[in-house]
Amino acid sequence: MTASPPASGKDPVLPPPSLLARLGFFLARRRRTAVLSGLILLIVSVLAGAGTPAKLTLSRYEAPGSESVQTRELLHEAFGAGSANLILVVTAKSGNVDHPEVREAGLALTRKLAAEEGIAEASSYWSQGESPALRSRDGSQALVTARLYGSATEVRTALAGLSPRYTLDHELLRVQVGGQEEVFRQVGEFARQDFLRAELIILPSVLLLLLLLYRRWSAALLTVGAGLFSMVLTLAALGVIVRFTEVSTFAMNLTLVMGLGLGIDYSLFIISRFREEWDAEQSIPHALARTLDTAGRTVIYSGATVAVSLLALLLFPFPFLRSLGYAGVLVVLSGMLGAVVFLPAALALLGGRVSRGPQQKRTAGSDTPSGFWYRTAMATMRRPGAAGGAALLVLLLLASPAAGLHFGLPDDRMLPASASSRVTQDAVRTGFEAEEADAIQVAALGTGRPAGRLADIERYAAELSRVPGITQVDSWAGTYAGGVRIIERTASHERFASERGTWFAAIPSVAALEQNSDGLLQGVRAVPAPFEVRIGGFPAELADYRASLVERLPLVLSLILGATFVILFLMTGSLLLPLKATVLNLLSLSVMFGGLVWVFQDGHLSGLLRFTSIGTIEPSIPILMFCIAYGLSMDYEVFILSRIKEEYDRTGDNTRAVAAGIQRSAPLVSAAAGILALSFAAYASGSVVLLKMLGVGMALAVIVDATLIRAILVPALMRLAGEANWWAPQPLRRLYERFGLHEAGG
Repeated sequence: MTASPPASGKDPVLPPPSLLARLGFFLARRRRTAVLSGLILLIVSVLAGAGTPAKLTLSRYEAPGSESVQTRELLHEAFGAGSANLILVVTAKSGNVDHPEVREAGLALTRKLAAEEGIAEASSYWSQGESPALRSRDGSQALVTARLYGSATEVRTALAGLSPRYTLDHELLRVQVGGQEEVFRQVGEFARQDFLRAELIILPSVLLLLLLLYRRWSAALLTVGAGLFSMVLTLAALGVIVRFTEVSTFAMNLTLVMGLGLGIDYSLFIISRFREEWDAEQSIPHALARTLDTAGRTVIYSGATVAVSLLALLLFPFPFLRSLGYAGVLVVLSGMLGAVVFLPAALALLGGRVSRGPQQKRTAGSDTPSGFWYRTAMATMRRPGAAGGAALLVLLLLASPAAGLHFGLPDDRMLPASASSRVTQDAVRTGFEAEEADAIQVAALGTGRPAGRLADIERYAAELSRVPGITQVDSWAGTYAGGVRIIERTASHERFASERGTWFAAIPSVAALEQNSDGLLQGVRAVPAPFEVRIGGFPAELADYRASLVERLPLVLSLILGATFVILFLMTGSLLLPLKATVLNLLSLSVMFGGLVWVFQDGHLSGLLRFTSIGTIEPSIPILMFCIAYGLSMDYEVFILSRIKEEYDRTGDNTRAVAAGIQRSAPLVSAAAGILALSFAAYASGSVVLLKMLGVGMALAVIVDATLIRAILVPALMRLAGEANWWAPQPLRRLYERFGLHEAGG
């Protein structure tokens, strides 16, 4: 079909009363103006969003307002001290680090680093009285530690210049750069590279799949264009948000993968419905009005469920998750705007050039559906108990590893083995007994000058050094290990004193920190203190972060489940269908978590995917994935239910409505899911383990949801429920009839 259908000669049909139908008629009349407006908005967004990626940062793992963060601020204000976030591993090329020439070179290196702009303090094995915690077991290596104070952006910007300058290979020494901030700086660099690599894979692959699906270049390019529109508009909006708050680099990755994926999802449903209505011999205005009144309405329902799920991320007090919430909600809104406003205008402008081509005409929605998905649904519904039970067993088997989920915190091993900061941290992990940079800091303020509390400080430092897993304790009274003072007080210990009080650095062993960091903190807290103390340091900050994350989970989950339940009720008028959708979505998410545990926690496929398993899962990524996957699962549920309800409203036959609705929606859901899964899976080829987790887990969730869940369990459960699918108590039925999201002309 290359031209509009001929006029029938009948009086024009008045627009249906719905707002979306009127929007369809308006866009058909003002198609050129609307398309031009969309192009102008796209160009402005490109220009406005071009600088956004450079403004994004990697956030720290910290809970604002927690005891550990307050302790960090107090240490900085009262003592000019804090956790070392930059480490230099110095290797003596001959002899050991106690050789006089090596000692002089090491001290010179320490002084040079301390003089650098941005360095708040620096010390080393040689400047701290040859502290055992700063010397490797074999004596061939020693540490120089430094602290850069400032925001994550300020610190990592400074490190971008310091790191290459202090990666040295001299006649006496070889110097490698590491530390927490350097690790996360490199995570940001690798994440940006991963995003570019993924997009080079995704865009041509998606275009090819769309061309095979549509068999029309114009339809395929429009769909990709809608995805790009969503991405660009979101980046421009993030450029505004970043002026007021910190936004994570990962927000850009989420924008790109979800912007393209959701933009394509929504476009698939709009274009396919438009082609269906066009094939029913309607004029462009009426086809567009009907498209927006059906598929457009469904896109809005779907977008609302996804947006609510991602909006819940704003309830967490962490810049990392909040920034992903900003990006996610903006992606959904941009995708909806493109699909419901600018794409229909383009369809009206192109007309028959996006159709299937010459074929036998039919009346949309009036024929008897047939095809693979219809036959599959009918076969499932003939034996719903057996088919549903078999699918359920498979899903429970896939989800079973999730029972062994263990949350832990990330370290340098989320980077590839070749990353310089990981090489440095590997040297510390294998060659040193203690983790100086990860010392547990105990602040005792309000005690006045420590000279009057010397006996208390000595006893407390000695007791702290007896805590299992603590290798030594540095204090104003000297350095202690195993309850005994091993280094008398020197000038280097004066950093533990001020007019306001004193503090202690309890340095853990490498093994204890990796195996039981929570036990270490509990042991330190259990030591009776002769004064009021606060606990800080990286181990405490990470523990407080995890505790704050878990504390907010019930609220977040309640919001997501409750809001999506209400949206589905307003769409269907049923109590059972939203409940069924919730249970099935949680089941598909269990499969996703089972896959994360089996692959990333237990280490299966680590060789193929090129990562190192540390035996735990970082908690914020699964929470992020839950919000995204739950929203996307509801996305597909809404698309399928909308077609099932449309058929049920037309025929009143539950079994036929289920089969017909699945036949009309499943091919598109499968195509959309395949494209979205490809978009996520591309990140599995990246370098950062966190992105690999996101890619593999989301791809698995989307595929399982679009196949076993939607193709088998949905028809099986709806057949077993029968007419109860559409039941609601009379008060709620009246509420639905008054406020429900009805489809005009359904």
